[in-house]
Amino acid sequence: MIIQNYADLATSEKKIECLEILDAGLKAADPENILVKFVTPKEITINGKTLNIEGFSNIFTVAFGKAGDSMTRALNAIIPIKSGIIVIPKGSKSKIKSKKFQIFNSGHPKPDQTSVKAAKEVIKFLQNRREDELVIFLVSGGGSSLLAIPDNITLDDKIYVTNLLLKSGASIQEFNCVRKHLSKIKGGKLVEKMKCRGIGLVMSDVEGDDLSSIASGTTYMDNTTFLDALNIINKYKLQNKISLEVLQILEDGFKGKIPETPKKKNMENYIIASNKDCLDAMEIKAKELGYQVKTIQVFGNIKEATKTIMENIPNEQKTCLIFGGETTVEVIGKGTGGRNQELVLRLLKNTQNLKKIVIASMGTDGIDGNTLFAGAIMENIKIDESIIKEFLKNSDSEKFFQKQKSNIKTNFTHTNLMDIGVILK
Repeated sequence: MIIQNYADLATSEKKIECLEILDAGLKAADPENILVKFVTPKEITINGKTLNIEGFSNIFTVAFGKAGDSMTRALNAIIPIKSGIIVIPKGSKSKIKSKKFQIFNSGHPKPDQTSVKAAKEVIKFLQNRREDELVIFLVSGGGSSLLAIPDNITLDDKIYVTNLLLKSGASIQEFNCVRKHLSKIKGGKLVEKMKCRGIGLVMSDVEGDDLSSIASGTTYMDNTTFLDALNIINKYKLQNKISLEVLQILEDGFKGKIPETPKKKNMENYIIASNKDCLDAMEIKAKELGYQVKTIQVFGNIKEATKTIMENIPNEQKTCLIFGGETTVEVIGKGTGGRNQELVLRLLKNTQNLKKIVIASMGTDGIDGNTLFAGAIMENIKIDESIIKEFLKNSDSEKFFQKQKSNIKTNFTHTNLMDIGVILK
């Protein structure tokens, strides 16, 4: 069981079943269960296309994102990798210890000096590659802040914009559009002038599995523009909050004084796993347990997502609603909590008049917002609505579930396929 405090949470038969369904989703997100589907010692086969890897003089890896170390470990068990770089979040202990891999622990969700150092090392590493060599890029969510080189602005300016966007309720696509236009490597710039052969194996943490958005499309290309970035800044009324230098870069880019991000890809990138893999595994488990199952995905504003989930809770008994995706939360208070804990709290508030159900939601990466928990699980016991409203007003969902002993703890899971949730009736 990947959930570490399972024994504390498994206080009823329904909760036990709910935790088993969540665990099936987490196991499906493990790179060791994913890479073996596509890679053999001789070739990589995805979407009917095959790359013979025996003809290359050397094979290297560059892995960045929350699953960087576990993807490298899974790949290294199948093919002989000469050496590589791994960039994972600070506080996450690498799952692979081999000396042939240089490991960086960078800042997330805000970049730090290690993010810059790691990016510079990756650039140097790629410049040293020859034409007859292959670099396999192992890309997963979180990569945007883990590898960072701001373009003609300070790192502090970049962090400040990142912070504002995080709190504004901007979608991951909007977030990444701005980041790409303030970076020297994102949006495909990292691999634009690479001489050797490259292939990207990507675990998706965005809606629609958009390659240009995952880890800000660092190894892909970019279909957004400086104008799009400016429009996002205006949409969230941030133009008077960001530094003049940042605004100047975006305006110069819009006027054509700075080159746009690459609009053509320099190498192939493939999605090897997505949120749907988790939901499919959860559905199989729920059916094994005798439930009728309905599966949906929710994205965007958390209030709208709550409404959608409520509308999809089946009327019949012995039913299981499985949901996945990723919501956005506008932080309005000074408390601690993440989108999963807040989603469970909002659903708890809206299901007070329903018969007994179990509600759970968690991040497959194991970290929910500014907390050390992955999410929360709770039965819809009677709680005074004014109490719930107070916790929501303070953006303090973690504290609420701490009192109820209902937070889910996994620590870093070394993967990232968005969020998964369950409602058992």
